[in-house]
Amino acid sequence: MGLNAAGRLYDASGLPLFSLLEINALPQAEKEAIYGRILPEIVFRRFHFDRQSFRAPQGGHKIAFICPTGLGLLRIEVRRQPQDKDCLFFVEMADTPYRQIELSFCLINDPDAPRFAIDVDPQGRENAFGTLRRNIPEEIRAMEAGLSPCQVRAGLKTFKDFFRRFETFVAALGIDSIVAEPLTYSNAIRYENYGFDYISGKQLMFWIDREFRPGGELYRRLDGSTPFRRPEFAASVRGRSWAIHDGILPRPWDNIKIYKTVGVDAGVNSFPDPDRRY
Repeated sequence: MGLNAAGRLYDASGLPLFSLLEINALPQAEKEAIYGRILPEIVFRRFHFDRQSFRAPQGGHKIAFICPTGLGLLRIEVRRQPQDKDCLFFVEMADTPYRQIELSFCLINDPDAPRFAIDVDPQGRENAFGTLRRNIPEEIRAMEAGLSPCQVRAGLKTFKDFFRRFETFVAALGIDSIVAEPLTYSNAIRYENYGFDYISGKQLMFWIDREFRPGGELYRRLDGSTPFRRPEFAASVRGRSWAIHDGILPRPWDNIKIYKTVGVDAGVNSFPDPDRRY
C-alpha cells in the first residue's frame, strides 16, 4: 500500500486505486492509513495525535474515519476531546458519477478560540450555520471578532496545508478534477485563490464585484440599515460576505458551483483590487 513511482495510489496487493469507493472496500486499518495522508500537519504537531494509530496523546480517543464499505464517501472528524461539540478538523468528500472528487465540506476550528453560537438560533435550535434561521446577536459578535459568515470559531490557518495534501491525494487516484459548492462569498474568493474556476456563478461573482464599486447597486445598499451593511464593507472580502449573508443580493446565494483541474491554477480573480482587504 502506498504510492508507486508515478505517484499513483495502490493497495497492499499492488493494485491501483481509482476512487473512494475502491478505498472503502479495503480493511479499516488500510483505509485509515491511506486517508491519514489528507490530515494537515497541525493535527500531529500541535495536537499530538499519533501518526500511526491516529489516537490522541497518551493513547486516548481516536480520529474518526467514516468510510463505509459500498459507498464512495469519506468523513474525517478530529476532536481534541471526544466530548467537544466542534471538530478542530472536519472534512467530507465523495466520488461523483463523472470521476471527480467533490469536496463537500471542510471546517478547521481553533478549539482555544472564543466560540460564537451562530449555528443555533436564539431559542437554541440548529440553523445550518445561519442559513435557515439567524442568530443576529451572535453573528454581530462573530463579525466584530473578525470571523466570516458561518464560522463559529477562528480557524487554525492550515487550509493551505490540507488542500495541498488533498490535491495530491486526488491526483494519486488518477482523478484530474475537484468540484465544490462554496457556502459563502468569502469561501468562493478563497477557492479562487487556490486555483478554482466556476461551473456556474462566475457571471454573478463579477457582477457582485462591479456592483460593490462606488455607484453600483450593492454599494448603494450599504446604507448602514443593519450592522452588516456598513459602507466600508464594499472594500473587503469579509465585509461583502457579511452583507451578502444579510440578504443584500437581489437573489439568494445558491447554485455557485466551482471546479479545479488538479495541478492547474485557473487564474480567476473576481475581486481584482490591489487594495482589497480580506
